[in-house]
Amino acid sequence: MASPLLTLVVGAFALLCFYLYIKYTYWKRYGVPTAKGWYPFVGHIWSIVMGKIGYTEMVREIYDDHKDSSVVGIYKAMKPVLLIRDPNLVKSVLQSNFPSFSDNGNKVQPDADPLLIKNPFFTNGEEWKVGRKRLTYAFSNVRLRTLFTAVCVVCKKLTDFLDKRLKSTSKYEVEMKYLFSKFTGEVVANAGLGIEGLCFEDKVHPNAFDQIGQTMFKPSLLVGFINQLILLLPEINRFLKLSFVPKNVDKYFRKIVTENLEIRRKESTPRNDFIQLMIDLQKTGETLDIESVAAHALSFYIDGYETSSITLSFIGYQLAAHPDVQEKLRSEVKSTIEKHGGELTFDALKDMTYMDFVMNESQRCYPALGYMSKLCTDEIELEGSDGLRLRMKPGTEIVISIDGLHRDEKYWPDPDTFDPNRFSDERKQTIEKMAFLPFGEGPRMCVGMRMALLQMKACLATMMLNYKIELSPRTQLPLKISPSSFLSVAEGGIWVYISKL
Repeated sequence: MASPLLTLVVGAFALLCFYLYIKYTYWKRYGVPTAKGWYPFVGHIWSIVMGKIGYTEMVREIYDDHKDSSVVGIYKAMKPVLLIRDPNLVKSVLQSNFPSFSDNGNKVQPDADPLLIKNPFFTNGEEWKVGRKRLTYAFSNVRLRTLFTAVCVVCKKLTDFLDKRLKSTSKYEVEMKYLFSKFTGEVVANAGLGIEGLCFEDKVHPNAFDQIGQTMFKPSLLVGFINQLILLLPEINRFLKLSFVPKNVDKYFRKIVTENLEIRRKESTPRNDFIQLMIDLQKTGETLDIESVAAHALSFYIDGYETSSITLSFIGYQLAAHPDVQEKLRSEVKSTIEKHGGELTFDALKDMTYMDFVMNESQRCYPALGYMSKLCTDEIELEGSDGLRLRMKPGTEIVISIDGLHRDEKYWPDPDTFDPNRFSDERKQTIEKMAFLPFGEGPRMCVGMRMALLQMKACLATMMLNYKIELSPRTQLPLKISPSSFLSVAEGGIWVYISKL
């Protein structure tokens, strides 16, 4: 006769098995094809937890494995998540039925990240609308022209930095992300806060804006694991209270914003930077306390520093790997600047259309953020192109594989080939709009897109006008994306030789 303890253990085990069966047959019960390779309690993210691949690569592999399905069911730990593959469904979620999917799926904890929680990427409802309105005001065409003045100053600092190193050698070997982080860090400091970013100093300064970024974004197993835990498993982080932004960075941004605002109260001459735009916004009747200004300044930093430096590094790689494209772009830059009086102007950048093609194609091949996560807020029915109908319930997470869509041969012939002319006037009409999402789409499209494009185009124009870029043997080919970063960073870095023209 079995003992009561054994009976209890067997009963508990049976209940656990039944519970897991109910959890991991969720998508099957709705007739949704489910990705293979899940494990109890961790679902499909075991390889991510073990640091073997990143979430971007995981969802892209699942995307690629289900070519005949409009949607695929996956499990993020024990939570059912729907991967949508159909551009029409992507449009429904991001645009046409936006009110039912207005919230982003990634979350941070308010008490762990009090400034980051105000970033438009993490806010929802009325708070999101107010924050977006402020940033839309800051990045209007008129105000971008004002910020462009500061960007040009940083372009001069970049050339001074490179010229100094090229005095002692004909070719300067450098890692692209390292170099462009200096540029974007200095832009954020100059154009964002009106202070020196100290990124181009001969000796590394602990408060340099590129060094601050290293503490948040430099790929490492520990930082990668913590960031994945924060973004992928917010339910667990409610208890752990892990912060994405280090406490010293949070404190530093509060300090410089407080000191900056105090100085400007005593000045009569307005400055050409983001903080000045926030001050001007107050004059229109908006209420902005120091906490809000610090939060917007941090958002300007995070959005302008990391994703732009990543994008620039991959563009630099493509230019180094394709000398013919580099030469054609250089020719456009030179001729356009000549048409605009020999100066790099705001309007000159707008006229550099081949540069747009190159940037778009590079982002297609290597988007800085390889996936998007949305949350269903109102019950709605979705219907895929394969006829599958699914009633979405509030709280269900939707994931979109940007990387998968960008490399799908159904929308991009010969997708592994770098071809900027895909985006030419003659061919861009054939592009499936919802299969190209470097900045997202719909009402929650990246509000800082125009500022990002401005600083990246100015940087590329400066590089093409003065320097030649060649690949270094230190670059590990083919490029592999680091599993330690939630953004797309090349493992081992992208190393090049830079020489003076």
